[in-house]
Amino acid sequence: MAAAATMAAAARELVLRAGASDVEEEEGPLGGGSGLQEPLQLGELDITSDEFILDEVDVHIQANLEDELVKEALKTGVDLRHYSKQVELELQQIEQKSIRDYIQESENIASLHNQITACDAVLEPRFLEQLQELDAKAAAVREQEAMGTAACADVRGVLDRLRVKAVTKIREFILQKIYSFRKPMTNYQIPQAALLKYRFFYQFLLGNERATAKEIRDEYVETLSKIYLSYYRSYVGRLMKVQYEEVAEKDDLMGVEDTAKKGFFSKPSLRSRNTIFTLGTRGTVISPAELEAPILVPHTAQRGEQRYPFEALFRSQHYALLDNSCREYLFICEFFIVSGPAAHDLFHAVMGRTLSMTLKHLESYLADCYDAIAVFLCIHIVLRFRNIAAKRDVPALDRYWEQVLALLWPRFELILEMNVQSVRSTDPQRLGGLDTRPHYITRRYAEFSSALVSINQTIPNERTLQLLGQLQVEVENFVLRVAAEFSSRKEQLVFLINNYDMMLGVLMERAADDSKEVESFQQLLNARTQEFIEELLSPPFGGLVAFVKEAEALIERGQAERLRGEEARVTQLIRGFGSSWKASVESLSQDVMRSFTNFRNGTSIIQGALTQ
Repeated sequence: MAAAATMAAAARELVLRAGASDVEEEEGPLGGGSGLQEPLQLGELDITSDEFILDEVDVHIQANLEDELVKEALKTGVDLRHYSKQVELELQQIEQKSIRDYIQESENIASLHNQITACDAVLEPRFLEQLQELDAKAAAVREQEAMGTAACADVRGVLDRLRVKAVTKIREFILQKIYSFRKPMTNYQIPQAALLKYRFFYQFLLGNERATAKEIRDEYVETLSKIYLSYYRSYVGRLMKVQYEEVAEKDDLMGVEDTAKKGFFSKPSLRSRNTIFTLGTRGTVISPAELEAPILVPHTAQRGEQRYPFEALFRSQHYALLDNSCREYLFICEFFIVSGPAAHDLFHAVMGRTLSMTLKHLESYLADCYDAIAVFLCIHIVLRFRNIAAKRDVPALDRYWEQVLALLWPRFELILEMNVQSVRSTDPQRLGGLDTRPHYITRRYAEFSSALVSINQTIPNERTLQLLGQLQVEVENFVLRVAAEFSSRKEQLVFLINNYDMMLGVLMERAADDSKEVESFQQLLNARTQEFIEELLSPPFGGLVAFVKEAEALIERGQAERLRGEEARVTQLIRGFGSSWKASVESLSQDVMRSFTNFRNGTSIIQGALTQ
């Protein structure tokens, strides 16, 4: 068969030379037909280059021609082209047969692999036992040497040779495991688990060869720090591609009018500013079920055309960071036998570059972020993750959490101050046509305040309550300024009641009943409602109401006898009330139901009026 292959090779070369001669006779030197010798660009196969040596080809052809089988074929007039194809066909058949044999033996090959693996499983524990025995004997010899035992010199050489051999094998084994981290798509928890099984190896190095132990530790730090940095840089970049395209801008503030005009070249703002002041379902990101849910997979989200608010991306990124950091810290403590400040320093040698990168990314994002709810949710995500890290007994991230909060809190306060200032500077006369229904600015405040209050109730923070108190004062002042634009006191009261009732209703849906905001607006609503009832009753029943109040005052002072002189007045009031009360009450009811947007509130006012 070897001779046949040789003969086939010779036949190919003869055919190629013959074919080349035919082409040159028909079309010129390079097949162009015109005889123009333009260089033929074939890269490494460029036959016009000096690297292609024709003399070597001639030597091979001559050697093949001297083969006995080739000579015989030429004498008998065998068609070399046909014979070459026949040989190639036989070679293909042999190759296919070899593949079939391999497939048939695949089970045996797999069995052999399993046997080798089983041998490793036996040999590694056996080596570990012998290593522990060597370590114990070396310690015993050192102890005897310290006591001046002369016989120790007889075994010192043997122990040293065994120690050097053991150190060499351990170094090779651990470095091999560390290098396996570098393979793409590696689940690094698997080699870490393997290393933990043989953590005595590193302990042996610490006691017998500290230079090698340092080399191992430095190699681990260098490898893992690069892997973490590369992974998180890529993950964060891909996460940001699935964020909502529409985000809050610097002009999306509570006090900005919906009718405000922008410049010709300005970027269009959110379709509805109200959406950035509403919590909706965004608060679920800090629920126990969602907080520790699996991280987002960006390419899966992109395939499904899913988009997320920033706090969801932040949660996913930092949950991955939390989980991996806790696992890494515990591995470092256990394998490298460190604790306290030493464990902290080694952890930051591994994770420091990754943590710095995430902080820089967050700082860059926050510089152009105007979504206060998103930032506040991120704050509460961090507070919860910090508690989880503490429960897992991982203090190494404490400094990082503080750094993240040091970025989030000032930004949250700045956005809140911007909203406070926007409400403070709002001119009611620039708001266009006014009516007595709840104003869109007070509705924004109600949604925004209830969102922050409900989030803050989970982990209370006094600074947040102070900032919300400032915003509430400005909104109350704003409502009074707008109410002053109405000409009649009745319209002013209707506007105030509608806005107080709306804000109270929204707040009570999310905030606790005893919150400061709920209590404050309840008092304001009660006061204005009572005033409105008096204003409402004054035209039809003003005389009767005034008499009742005077009578109550006299009775309280013990002067009831003075009421006997008011019989004529009382008779007149009763006659007037009897003749018109039905029509007056019907008119009053219709007026109230037209004036108030909340049916329940209107009904309550009617009942209050009738009671009075």
